[in-house]
Formats: sequence, C-alpha cells, structure tokens
Amino acid sequence: MVRGKIEIKKIENVTSRQVTFSKRRSGLFKKAHELSVLCDAQVAAMIFSQKGRLYEFASTDVQKTIKRYAEYKRECFGAETHPLEQYVQGLKKETVTMVKKIEVLEVHNRKLMGQGLAFCSVKELQDIATQIEKSLHIVRSTKAKLYEDELKKLEAKERELKDERVRLCGRVGERPMGMPSGSKDKEDVETDLFIGFPESRP
Repeated sequence: MVRGKIEIKKIENVTSRQVTFSKRRSGLFKKAHELSVLCDAQVAAMIFSQKGRLYEFASTDVQKTIKRYAEYKRECFGAETHPLEQYVQGLKKETVTMVKKIEVLEVHNRKLMGQGLAFCSVKELQDIATQIEKSLHIVRSTKAKLYEDELKKLEAKERELKDERVRLCGRVGERPMGMPSGSKDKEDVETDLFIGFPESRP
C-alpha cells in the first residue's frame, strides 16, 4: 500500500505533535549516525523541544564540534559578520593603533625635554638637536612677528591720540603743545577771557 504525502504544517493536536516529535527526532539522529559512519563525517545535531528541552547527537564530542564550527565560521565568513560587530572590531583596532602612537609620542616628547637620552645613539641625539633648533627658530620668528604687530598697533594708537588732541584743542581755541610759535594762527590769538566754546562767543 502506497503511503500518501503528509502536508507539512504545525500539528494542532498536542498528543499527535509529541508522538511525531519523538519519532522524527529518533529518525533524524539515526540518519545523522548513519551519515557519520558511512562517510566518516563529523556530525552533530541539536534539537530544542517546544518546552525547551535539549536533545543532541554528535559523532564525536559535541563541544569540540561546536568549537570547530565557530573557528570555521570565523575564518571563512569573517567578512560577512554583522555591521555592528565590524564597527566594534574596527574601533578596537583603531584604539590599539592610537595607544601605540601615543606611547611613541610620549617617548619622543620626553627626549625633547632632555629625559631618557642615555640609550639614544649619536644620530638620534643629532636629530633631536636639529629639531629643537628648528623649533627655536620658529618660536623666535613668531615672537618677533608678534612684537612687530604690537608696535604697529601702538604707533597707530599714538597717531590717533595726537589727531584727537589737535581736534579737541581746535574746538576750545588752544594751540596744541609742540606747534611752532611762528605759526600763522599766532596773529589770530585773542587775549580776552571768554567762557564757553568759540561758537557761543558774542
């Protein structure tokens, strides 16, 4: 008698479902055992029932099989890892690189400060001296430029103050200090005493 095809869908009856689970689990493990013996393959199978109970089969130690699977996946599918995992791994590599760079810079900085020079070669000491001389030249050039700019600002401020003094003296009718005594304005000097600005005089 030919056995008809069974529709593959969830078995609603709980008892029938449990019976089918037990039969097919045993059949699956039997096939896995036959595959491992006939083909000399390393086979492992794990099943969790609906209630969370674990059933497993392994042709060798299951932990060794799982470990081998994890190593194979990491080697062969490392490029296909989750984007978040790739991002975290990238950050870890970048952190290690930055830490190494910081250590190198700290050592170099200590040498520039005159520390830890006992184990430096003559060439290293020469390179350090050359770098210090270049740095000093840059510092001195920058310092001279700042002094020059500040002097120009002070000179410009001085000219502004002189112009302001002349303007104020002109408003009150006084001759600014330092003006030559033979100036043409000497003929217009008034000797009478007035109170107020020139515009308000009678």
